[in-house]
Amino acid sequence: MAGQRINVMEVRTLISLKQKGWSNRKIADYIKINRKTVDSYMARFKALDLSWDALLQLEDTELAELFTEDSQTEKERYETLAGYFSYFEKELLKPGCTLGALHQEYLLKHPDGYRYTQFCWHIRQWNKRTTPGGKLLHKAGDKLYVDFCGDKLSYVDKTTGELIAVEVFVAVLPCSQYTFVRAVSSQKREDLISCLSSCLQWLGGVPQAIVSDNLKSAVSKAHKYAPLINKTLADFALFYSCAVDPARPYHPQDYGNKYVM
Repeated sequence: MAGQRINVMEVRTLISLKQKGWSNRKIADYIKINRKTVDSYMARFKALDLSWDALLQLEDTELAELFTEDSQTEKERYETLAGYFSYFEKELLKPGCTLGALHQEYLLKHPDGYRYTQFCWHIRQWNKRTTPGGKLLHKAGDKLYVDFCGDKLSYVDKTTGELIAVEVFVAVLPCSQYTFVRAVSSQKREDLISCLSSCLQWLGGVPQAIVSDNLKSAVSKAHKYAPLINKTLADFALFYSCAVDPARPYHPQDYGNKYVM
């Protein structure tokens, strides 16, 4: 990292002071370091896309890890991780696969590898550079992405002991990653409408558009460019004064947030 290196306690002090609204110059004077060093640390914090609270909650070893990018060891460690990027991309398209699971798999082979925060950050940076069509920029409250999970969950009926399978509805506001989840008996139209209604009530607002992944309960006629939504969902959207925008088949960029959660 450019500029002088500071210890972990100084990094924590830097973060705390920035959280309080101090300027970079004032922080530099207080910690007795060069202002350019503070600037470079702040640029790194911004790239991580983490809140000040989240940064302060990191372990000392994990926090120190964020600032070793100019060492030969770091270069070798990154090259090792980079060799898995294409594999991770394919795995994340599979139902039920998460970054957490991939990180555990990675650590089993490389115990001295990146901790979870850095692991996720590097994958996201690589994804931004390689995603076809460029990065999706999301406006707050603009779209709500909805879908049913590929794998079902289940619960045990306390009375009969029977194992009951359920569908899992998930809705995400991509800008904030605010997420709503509900289990229902099926993916039928009435369950979809019930889930959407509950979701909007829980959010306390309505997005400009609801984007579905071409759900059968949402689309009455599939089309390569303009899928036709069914009347029930159209009436629902009219009542809430929003649009319904089904993603096109075989166009994952229309539904980009699904593949990076």
